[in-house]
Amino acid sequence: MKIKLLFLESATEVCSVALSKGYEIVAAVSSHKGNSHTEQLFPFIEQVLAESNCEIAELDGVVLSIGPGSYTGLRIGASAAKGICYALNIPLIGISTLQSIVFGALQQEKEQQNNLYSPMIDARRMEVFTALFNSKGEAITEVDNKIIDEYSFSQELATRTIYFCGNGMTKCTAVLKHPNAQFIDTPLAAENMLRPALLKYANKQFENIAYFEPFYFKEYVAKKSEVKGL
Repeated sequence: MKIKLLFLESATEVCSVALSKGYEIVAAVSSHKGNSHTEQLFPFIEQVLAESNCEIAELDGVVLSIGPGSYTGLRIGASAAKGICYALNIPLIGISTLQSIVFGALQQEKEQQNNLYSPMIDARRMEVFTALFNSKGEAITEVDNKIIDEYSFSQELATRTIYFCGNGMTKCTAVLKHPNAQFIDTPLAAENMLRPALLKYANKQFENIAYFEPFYFKEYVAKKSEVKGL
């Protein structure tokens, strides 16, 4: 019997939901309208279930893009995923948002062993959340927040091609001028998580729903009001 997985992507301005049966994505919907996850996420879930002719009770698991990314978006996605998993007693599978971007890029470029991938999530100004991945979609460095300048990744670029992708990539094209720096327009999409999610499902690498928290990277700090008396 084909397993049915629901995929939720809410880590950035993109709100994206998909559903798979076995090795195939059978329905997907995305919106790039920022700050709309609260209004769109559950209607999108209902839409992909309807398009897939699948009842929510038939799901075998929920796959969530876990960050780094927007604090608010990650919280909304995590709350939805945990609620569904609790109600149905099904596993929660967490996939790095950066890894999801890489798998989207791998669908556009022919895999070559020596290439590296640097998925970038916009942070602020010239800062991005990123890590380096190999052509199998495996992380080879830790996630870091980097301020990008003309010297960024200079050691790696001296000997290898790096494909930069993600919503933080566009602001880096003007400064990363090395000939080995290549850029791929790879919008975040829930369906990009299919391959790593199936591997985790097969290996029973599930999150502890009770204690799971998204990977914010930077802790959310509420600003103190500057209005006198508040």
